[in-house]
Amino acid sequence: MRGRPDYQPPLDRQGVALRYLCAVAPMLFHGTVLAWLVLHDGGRLPQALIDTTLGLIGLVLMRWRRRRPWQIALATALLTTFSATATGPAQVAYVSLVTHRRWSRTVPVAVVSVACLLVSGALGGIDQATVVSSASGLTILGGLTVFGLYLRGRRDLEMSLRERARAAEREQRQRIDQARLAERVKIAQEMHDVLAHRISLLAMLAGGLAYRTDLGPEQTREAALAIQENAHQSLNELRAVLRTLRDDGAVEAPQPNLTHLDALFGEVRAAGQQVEVDDSIDGRESLPAQTGRHAYRIVQEALTNARKHAPGARVTAELGGRPGEGLRIRVTNPTRSGSASGPGGRLGLVGLAERTRMAGGTLSHTIQGGRFILDVRLPWEAADRDPAGDSG
Repeated sequence: MRGRPDYQPPLDRQGVALRYLCAVAPMLFHGTVLAWLVLHDGGRLPQALIDTTLGLIGLVLMRWRRRRPWQIALATALLTTFSATATGPAQVAYVSLVTHRRWSRTVPVAVVSVACLLVSGALGGIDQATVVSSASGLTILGGLTVFGLYLRGRRDLEMSLRERARAAEREQRQRIDQARLAERVKIAQEMHDVLAHRISLLAMLAGGLAYRTDLGPEQTREAALAIQENAHQSLNELRAVLRTLRDDGAVEAPQPNLTHLDALFGEVRAAGQQVEVDDSIDGRESLPAQTGRHAYRIVQEALTNARKHAPGARVTAELGGRPGEGLRIRVTNPTRSGSASGPGGRLGLVGLAERTRMAGGTLSHTIQGGRFILDVRLPWEAADRDPAGDSG
């Protein structure tokens, strides 16, 4: 990954101190040489003072090398024409410029640096020492260019790693949020299935007490006890579902399956709903627990919808299937024009469709011959055969 050309990571105190140390070390070397020359030739003092002053100016200019990279690199390079002590700040400023990797600015500054190096050597006359000094300066400039590119590569790598870490952190947060949302949807579905069934039974029982005037005291008492029992069961099941929400865990209770269907049919019949059952499921013990749970909830919601849309009508539930063929659920009930569906009446099929989708099945519904037909198909894979049974 190639980083942004102008990207410069912030420096800590150690980084700043290291760069000034790299600039001051050559200054001290050249300053020591100037001091030795002044001791042997006092006439060199003004030249040494100018050289040192220009070097200090270059050291001060280093402060703005990251804000004005090519301007500072060019200014310090020009100072090296008349100041050997400015070489250190010029080298640091040049490396800082190279790390930006803008060749349209780096190449001109490099050319100026070479020119200043040659002019500085030619001022004192061209001899063997001047040639060696110029060659050494060119070599050092090339090394500084390579070192600057190396630093830029390190910074690009660090920035790439940080970007990947931030992206991984964002993805992890998104996965957590999606998992939480999916869990809340599951809990909401569970609450809808549980409470819609119980409350519809309560409504049926309460409706019987409200409109039937032929009930005796004993029948009234039985209906009231049934209402009380269903209300208690509603509260218990609601607490079980809410407990999973507080614990931030998977929905664990209640967990009914196909073995609880007989109890479900008996419960709705006791509440007054007429249900005919045709159960031809073969090998139900091999049905996956998750599929059995979804099947139970689908039947439960279908019966609840029938009570809402066709109260008092006879409902037919047909169950069938075997491993490898899938599980079939077919619930039918007469349609009654003009009957009110009650609160949430439009949400039953939405919940059924969502439940079927979670189970990986298909749902279809239609009206034929004055009957509403709900048809659900759930996957049921065939069990793997025992390899030992095929051996001859």
